[in-house]
Amino acid sequence: MSTVDEVGIGMVGTAFMGAAHSQAWRTVGRVFDLPVRPRMVAVCGRDEARTAAAADRLGWSSYETDWRALIARDDVQLVDVCTPGDSHAEIAIAALRAGKHVLCEKPLANTVAEAEAMAAAAREAGTVAMTGFTYRRVPALALMAEMVAAGRIGDVRHVRAAYLQDWLVDPASPLTWRLQAEHAGSGALGDLGAHIVDATRYLTGLEFTAVSALTETFVTERPTGDGGTGAVTVDDTALFLARLSGGAVGTFEATRYATGRKNGLRIELNGTRGTLAFDLERLNELEFHDGTRPQAEAGFTRILVTEPIHPYLSAWWPPGHLLGYEHAFTHQARDLLTAIAAGADDSAARPAHASFDDGLAVQRVLDAVASSAADGTWTTL
Repeated sequence: MSTVDEVGIGMVGTAFMGAAHSQAWRTVGRVFDLPVRPRMVAVCGRDEARTAAAADRLGWSSYETDWRALIARDDVQLVDVCTPGDSHAEIAIAALRAGKHVLCEKPLANTVAEAEAMAAAAREAGTVAMTGFTYRRVPALALMAEMVAAGRIGDVRHVRAAYLQDWLVDPASPLTWRLQAEHAGSGALGDLGAHIVDATRYLTGLEFTAVSALTETFVTERPTGDGGTGAVTVDDTALFLARLSGGAVGTFEATRYATGRKNGLRIELNGTRGTLAFDLERLNELEFHDGTRPQAEAGFTRILVTEPIHPYLSAWWPPGHLLGYEHAFTHQARDLLTAIAAGADDSAARPAHASFDDGLAVQRVLDAVASSAADGTWTTL
């Protein structure tokens, strides 16, 4: 076990994910009994005025305007990367080579080659490197994974997963970095599809072996801030079939054009002995059908995942008092700090999942989906 009692955090990025991660770093030591304490050393952004304001608002002790300066600081041991995908590889690899631990938002990179380089750097560094697939830390999904591993639904036969949003339905919505391939890599596929691909791997323990996909861009030009328009160079929606190891099959949908759906992630697993289903808009609940029960008693049971015996919940409120979206980030911070304290090579470091190798595995699936959509054939992984 490490003798380090404090980990200095340096975060790159001050927008949506930066705010969510900051909330977690502020909260985690006040909720969980941690083996090491986090210290919010510095946040980094390109615009000095905005970064200074973010540091004050989000609770950081200082700020930098160059991520290289952040990495070089002796008081920073963990670099938290919350930037667009086109900078993930450069920042994360530099941090790993400097001997830092790294938390990098999903998807891990914009290309398989970048993800391979990041995973290789993580293995060589020997520090803890985590991909931020935060939904793994939703207690209901963590319980779902435990139930699958315990054989409660038997062998998985079908996976049905969809992640539906509607924030691009209006064609007048402005062009942002998320709609430009040079920054985001892909559109709904990487932004939303990465989550359901990772959730499938996490929940089932199965790997994707082949995919057949289509993608579509419904609005190809959007307004820019200067009064003109710019090209949308990523997908608006991605749909694909998948074959999984062990003979299971799956259907997957990711879109930012599902009118009325704000953040609708749903995943259902059908097995030989039962079914489990999760809906992010009811994130404290699981649906469970136990196929071994007598026919007269058959049906779905609603499990309210708020008991102290459920994953992560012993630190929170009495049963029935619900948790929200932000709590998963706090759980992620706890697991990362626990892994750092245990040591990157220690078997107790399992909380570091999803590793950079997990992030690479997801990136390979995303690449196969894009390839299949481009040539209209099944793509084998």
